[in-house]
Amino acid sequence: MNRAIRRVGIGVTVLIVLLVGQLTYLQVYDADNLANDPRNIRFQLRDFSKPRGRILTADDQILARSVETGDELKFQRFYPQGGLFSQIVGYQSFVFGNVGVERTYNSELAGRDPLLQIRNVGDVLAGKEPIGNLVLSTSALLQAAARDALGDQRGSVVVMNPKTGSILAMYSNPSYDPQPFASHNSQAVQDYDKLLRADPDKPDLPRAYRERYPPGSTFKVITASSALGTGRFTPETNFPQLTELDLPQTNNTLRNFGGQSCGGTLARSFQQSCNTTFGQIGLDLGDEFVPAMDRFGIGSAPPLDIAPGAAASAGPPPGSFQQNQPLFAFAGIGQGDVAVTPLEMALSASAVANNGQIMQPHVAERITDGDDNTVKTIGAKPWRTAMSPQVASTMTTLMVSVVEGGTGRAARIPGVSVAGKTGTAQNETGAAHAWFVGFAPAEDPQVAVAVLVEHGGSAGNEATGGQVAAPIAAQMMRMVLGR
Repeated sequence: MNRAIRRVGIGVTVLIVLLVGQLTYLQVYDADNLANDPRNIRFQLRDFSKPRGRILTADDQILARSVETGDELKFQRFYPQGGLFSQIVGYQSFVFGNVGVERTYNSELAGRDPLLQIRNVGDVLAGKEPIGNLVLSTSALLQAAARDALGDQRGSVVVMNPKTGSILAMYSNPSYDPQPFASHNSQAVQDYDKLLRADPDKPDLPRAYRERYPPGSTFKVITASSALGTGRFTPETNFPQLTELDLPQTNNTLRNFGGQSCGGTLARSFQQSCNTTFGQIGLDLGDEFVPAMDRFGIGSAPPLDIAPGAAASAGPPPGSFQQNQPLFAFAGIGQGDVAVTPLEMALSASAVANNGQIMQPHVAERITDGDDNTVKTIGAKPWRTAMSPQVASTMTTLMVSVVEGGTGRAARIPGVSVAGKTGTAQNETGAAHAWFVGFAPAEDPQVAVAVLVEHGGSAGNEATGGQVAAPIAAQMMRMVLGR
């Protein structure tokens, strides 16, 4: 009898421990996920029963605010800028939950952040709900300029401060209006969602940080940096003059753009964007290439503060060189297994601009209380060390030569030294994508940029990165620099 009672007691104790553990997990570790789950009606009703903080641009334009509705859900979000900022701001939806910075900074906007509670302790004691406002680093002026520069062309523009990681503009075309998602009419919200999902242009896809593309020759920034970082290559390392490169393990070749013959020094090859040289570098690096890419974040997702987050870029698998050497040659020119977001390429340019250091990208600048007093500042944090300061200095010189005398002349700005790299990326779905990445001023970088125009935009099959993407990049950099 005592043995049976002991077994029952042990069983009951184990069940109690499991129950306490489950409750602790739900109430502590998983509390935020439960609070933001769109199926959690109690939390949803709580958040819709009171006003929510505003979201503003760096130049003081309102992107989101709460308005009274008079129905059971007392408040609804209003998005006065429509599709201009929807891929950053997102929306607050009773049907689908929160997306974008509306989700990332939900606790701050709803006034539940501890710093806001402490700052407004008097209001809390008086029964008044505190709220927090979110001020972004993005500029409405720059965002509109990016939209206008793309026009009807599908693509993305990312503009950032390479020293802090602050996103100054990030726009993709097409975009969508977030306002219908904020409706309290559930059927209307679901119908709008179905409409967007049925659109083949995917307007609800934030291409700048959620869609991956072959980067083409802009990836030569990473290839050249990786080569220089080994110490076995210098800008004066010579390569043969070729029209095509024989690929090992196959009868295929890698050809230069337009069938031209090129080669010579690494510096000259970079300026002229010579495929055969950089395909050979990819082969020479072999299995060293993948960890070098990893230092730029290739294979990882940048820690962007926009839910559901940035997509991870991709490259050849680690340790796969001996099994598939041609893919490393194609990786050297940004083709084959390489796939990146425009954000990733802006970060790669920023690495060169910031002495080899990549900062965490972020769109939030600070949190303010209901009286617009700053409560929290989103500071600069390092993410990756891509290269040494010495390699970054050499790469800056190489990138300046591209704009001054190579394929990136259309990115020149009078009186400003611009560093850049063009790309014309082959893909399986149509005409080549046009790319440009760069920064300025080269001697003291204040702005880094990545521009992608899908399938060459209006230029179609005749497009190059230097012709289509570089002028857009120059326009954005001129605006940031006041030129």
